Amino acid sequence: MSSATTVAITGAAGQIGYSLLPRIAAGEMFGPDRKIRLQLLEIPPALDALRGVAMELQDCAFPLLQEVVTTTDPDVAFGGASWCLLVGSKPRGPGMERADLLLENGRIFVGQGSSIDARAAADCRVVVVGNPCNTNCMIAAAQGSRLGPERYSAMMRLDQNRATALLAQKAGVAVEEVGDVIVYGNHSPSMYPDAANARIAGQPAPAVIGDSDWLRGEFLETVGQRGAAIIAARGLSSAASAANALIDHVHALNTPGKTLHGLAVCSRGEYGMPRGVWAGLPVRTSAPGVFAIVEGIEHDSFARNALEKTGVELAHERELVADFL
Repeated sequence: MSSATTVAITGAAGQIGYSLLPRIAAGEMFGPDRKIRLQLLEIPPALDALRGVAMELQDCAFPLLQEVVTTTDPDVAFGGASWCLLVGSKPRGPGMERADLLLENGRIFVGQGSSIDARAAADCRVVVVGNPCNTNCMIAAAQGSRLGPERYSAMMRLDQNRATALLAQKAGVAVEEVGDVIVYGNHSPSMYPDAANARIAGQPAPAVIGDSDWLRGEFLETVGQRGAAIIAARGLSSAASAANALIDHVHALNTPGKTLHGLAVCSRGEYGMPRGVWAGLPVRTSAPGVFAIVEGIEHDSFARNALEKTGVELAHERELVADFL
């Protein structure tokens, strides 16, 4: 049995946290031989709910769960953590513009980024889920002097999973037959899910689907608007699927190999993304927690226009939060 991995999770009493925590404790994120220490952060009004979640975790009697810490203090939550999963963020309220949401969350991620850089373990990796996750990740990373930008990623895996499932459904195949699906740019309706370079049963996805209008129309719109569709249907945002995507994100980032997957990471200008923003890009994991951006994937003029659009949005968001960087 390996030594325990300390995992800090923010917004831990929320919907995503409630779906996520038992699965981490059961070994789904780090494997069946890894002991887990959970350090759970919430805002003061949610502390009682968090204590209830901790009671439920205890009642599950997970063999891998070594300890659960509940706190409202970021320094306690992030202290010694090897993984910081920043799930919590302020939701968009009625009448709130995206610019207002960015500024409200910017203040939160300044504080959390500073605490992580000061308190987390030397091997720490940070994953941002709380939206707007790309720009929140950039803000948190900007507070660091000890941990470099390569330690920070934002979650595009929910979009990747949505695109994968939709292609599988259209092709009439199992989801494991679909691969190399990358979602570029921002986690927003401007994202670009790249079906042109995806594979279905080892063949180019466009050849298998045989419907370019669908791939350039309904497919892109469905993936880009899926979160809003779920809110309209159930009155709440995605929770179980977001938790599942976070498990996939961390597992992929921890598993070296040739598999292509997508992370939002600090751009150096690949695929036309503005330098220094956190953009969804294709990567391969070279060592646990270490990735390399995959370059050289070709895109046609339609795709390049879509990449430019989502890149412009990320650059605009960076301008809006410039005071936090």
